[in-house]
Formats: sequence, structure tokens, C-alpha cells
Amino acid sequence: MRCYHRAFLPCMVSTLLSLMYVFSQVASTLEDRDLKAPGKPDGHSHDTGHLLRRTPGSAGLRDRDRGLGRSGSELEERGSGSSHLAVVACGPRLEETLAMLKSAVLLSHKSLHFYVFAEDDLHEHFRNALDSWPRTIQTKFNYTIYPITFPAENAKEWKKLFKPCASQRLFLPLILKEVDSLLYVDTDIIFLQPVEEIWALLSQFNSSHIAAMAPEHEEPRIGWYNRFARHPYYGKTGINSGVMLMNMTRLREKSFKNDMTPVALKWEEILMPLLQKYKLNITWGDQDLLNIIFHHNPESLYVFPCQWNYRPDHCIYGSNCQQADQEGVFILHGNRGVYHDDKQPAFRAVYEAIRQ
Repeated sequence: MRCYHRAFLPCMVSTLLSLMYVFSQVASTLEDRDLKAPGKPDGHSHDTGHLLRRTPGSAGLRDRDRGLGRSGSELEERGSGSSHLAVVACGPRLEETLAMLKSAVLLSHKSLHFYVFAEDDLHEHFRNALDSWPRTIQTKFNYTIYPITFPAENAKEWKKLFKPCASQRLFLPLILKEVDSLLYVDTDIIFLQPVEEIWALLSQFNSSHIAAMAPEHEEPRIGWYNRFARHPYYGKTGINSGVMLMNMTRLREKSFKNDMTPVALKWEEILMPLLQKYKLNITWGDQDLLNIIFHHNPESLYVFPCQWNYRPDHCIYGSNCQQADQEGVFILHGNRGVYHDDKQPAFRAVYEAIRQ
């Protein structure tokens, strides 16, 4: 029991301090909403309806109701004023995803565009939920919903990799060809800082950086990759792809060094050969493939601190995310299903506060 309390307290302190910040920001948002004159809609809140949108070059996207989005004409979809956020939702992930999107909207001060990739039977649920949010909240974001899309010739193999739909993130640069930069997050993410704060890390990229992620572990003694991996991985302990910031223009343009051929390969050329070579040696699916890619191209990765991808592993064996201890948790990543059980009460408390 004493060991349990030592593991529990770091999580509780770090996450609940961050939750206090969230409540202060939510209260500010609600106060701003209440100050608006009753009966007078906000200048951005007129109903623009739903527009059919097709992304040029998108593999598998059809002209029927598949690129369906809510358009806010005054919202900037490109440029420094808007952050672009993508998520992939399959199976019972609707509620988690909506909580993540809600946390992003509540805390952000700049406009957001959501790219929601989901199974067909979830599309209407997402539209109904997002369109039911208060009008003053809806003026802060717009969204587009896409089907799950894999290359036709290998679709079955990609779909069964790790978890259903998880490998969809690998194909975002090829589907969203007109999007320059993108923040991808897993469904079990809760923002505890405005999205524009992590979006600003793009400005810290040097000329070689194409993506940014956090280490899988801070402490090598409890690391997974350095103890168990049967494939190359990035750095000392690998990287976690649950929060991934990408300059997709650079990613599409880059030729990647690899251990399969002396010739560098483009993104669309490297993915399938990599899977074919390592599929019997990988455990965490697409995250392992990303580790292999950046093992051979370490100069292309910007590593941000663990507070931007704070997971149960950072406190389950004692506190091992120094930045979170000093500055707080910025993004909470509730993997291991901790939002839905009692193993990490602090994580669940934050999730429930946002969900409700």
C-alpha cells in the first residue's frame, strides 16, 4: 500500500494542479459567453450549413457525404491564426474523442480546424454532437469528417496493424495534401494548455525537422524499447506517437534513409516495404514504424518534453517527468484505459471533468 501511495501522489499532484488551470480557463470562457447580449448572435455564429468538401488527391475519398464539414467562413483555415488538429476514431472511441475536442476548444484562444477520421457509422454521431455545442463555442472551430482510408492494395494489412484504424495516422500526409502542418493526437488525449501552445513549437523547428514527438520513456530502467524491442528505435528509449506535430509539406518532400535499400525513399514509398520487413518484429504497430524511420533519420525529429505527452508511465513507478513536476502537465495522455478504471484516479478525474 505504501508503494501505491508513492506512485499515486505524483500523478495526483501534477494532474490536479493542471486541472485547476483548466477550470480557470473554462470559467473565463463561460463568463465571456454570458457577457454577450442576449438574443444577439456573435458575429461569427451565423449558420453557414454543411458544405460538401473533397480533398484533392485523397485516396479512397468519394464525392458523396464523406468529406462532410461544418464551415465557418470567418475562421482562418490556414496560416498562423489557425491550428489544425487530426484524430482517428474507431470502435467505442466516440466519447473519448469528443472529450478531447472539447478540451481543445475550451482552452484555445485561436481558431481550430478538426480533421476527424472515423468509421462510417460514427460520422452522424460526430456531426450531431459537434453541431449541438453552444454557438459561441462553435465559432471557435470548424471541422471536416473523413472515412478511414488505406491504400486499396494493402488495406486489410494496414487495418489489422496493432489496433483498428491506428495506422491511419501514417497516411495523413498523403490524404491531406493541401494541409501544410498538422497536430495528430490519439483519442485518449486531454488538452490542459491551449492548442496554440504546442502549435507554436513548429517555429522552433530547424531546417531539417519534419515532425515532433515526446520520448516513450524518460527513465531507461523502465523503458520498453531499450529492453524489449526487436527492431531499431529512436534515441535511448524510443518515441511515443500519441501526440505528433508534423510539418507535412516537408514530410512529403523528404527522402528517407533506410535499411532496406541504398536509395532514399519518399514517404509513400517507404511505408509498405517497412511493414513487410518488420511486421513480425513490431509490437506497437505504426508507432514502431515511426521509431524505425526516425532511427535512420534522427536529424528530422524535434523532441519535445514529456509534459506535452504525459502518460501513466510518468508516475506509475514514481515521478519521472521532471518538466511536469516543475511546470505542470500540458497534455494528458490516458493510455492503458485509465480514464475508464480506478487505477489512476487523477487521470480519470480530469477526463470526467472535461467530459461532463
